[in-house]
Amino acid sequence: MNLACQILASFLLIFVFYIKGEVTETKLVWGALGHDLDLDSAGFQMNANIDHIRWEKGKTKVAELKAGILKDTHGKYNISTNGFLKIKHLMMNDSDTYKVDIYDKNGKNVLKRIYQLRIQEKVSTPKILWSCGNQSLTCEITSGTDPTLMLYVNQTMIQSLINMTIVQWNWTAQQEMTVSCTAKNEVSRKREVKIINCSEKGLDIYLIVGICGGGTIFIIFMTLLIFYINKRKKQNSRRNDEELGPRAHRVTTKEKGRKPCQFPGSTPPNPAVSQPPPPPSHRAQAPCHRPPPPSHRVQHHQQKKPPAPSATQVHQQKGPPLPRPRVQPKPPHGATESS
Repeated sequence: MNLACQILASFLLIFVFYIKGEVTETKLVWGALGHDLDLDSAGFQMNANIDHIRWEKGKTKVAELKAGILKDTHGKYNISTNGFLKIKHLMMNDSDTYKVDIYDKNGKNVLKRIYQLRIQEKVSTPKILWSCGNQSLTCEITSGTDPTLMLYVNQTMIQSLINMTIVQWNWTAQQEMTVSCTAKNEVSRKREVKIINCSEKGLDIYLIVGICGGGTIFIIFMTLLIFYINKRKKQNSRRNDEELGPRAHRVTTKEKGRKPCQFPGSTPPNPAVSQPPPPPSHRAQAPCHRPPPPSHRVQHHQQKKPPAPSATQVHQQKGPPLPRPRVQPKPPHGATESS
């Protein structure tokens, strides 16, 4: 009876150890979106006795290395020389359970492991913004899966928020301070540091924007005003030219209609064709005068001066006086017609 109990106890111990060996712990692995990942077999050393390595995603075989020949990689997976599974360009649908089985040449399973793969997007670099007028500060990120934001002021944590993309903080004392904002998740960690000094009152951002906007509007207004003034000047100049055109034409026509006065003593332009002076019996023609305006005619008749001697008379007076012809009486009109 004692022998039977010992045999039963031995079988129970063997069964318990066998069941314990079958239970495999699942290892959690994080992967970054868009990057490559190696699922390593920690503690395993590749040797010449290893003959078969098999990787599965869920219940689907994704890669297999048997007798040194790589099979069923589907272009996305690859098995390295040390038995690692390399996954290229991770995507969100790559999150799953991965299992590896390694056998030696005798068909014995020397390693069996399970991995739980989860994918996250890396966090972006935090951006710190502040306003001295409002005494407020903001730290914000634009990308990242399940981020944690931590705000530090002078190396003292002020806030820590999980699954938030923005953190805000207000201060009361006007002093110089060093602010750092850290964003992290399971696959990345980024940090930004700024030194804020609001002790000296400077121009506010709204005041700067207002000054720039006002200057721009003023420049545009002055440009339009100058353009308008130049346009009006051109229009006035063109209008004056149009009005002066007919006047100049009328003046030219009047000047052409007038005949120049010819004086008896004036020298002709061509001396070769100059005529001899008339005989002394003929009277010298008086120079022509432009008729005065009506208002001055009376004064002209009252103060009429004798005509100036002509050039012919001046020429005849030189030397001894010429004899005057005898005046003959004119015959009557009837005798002239009968002859």
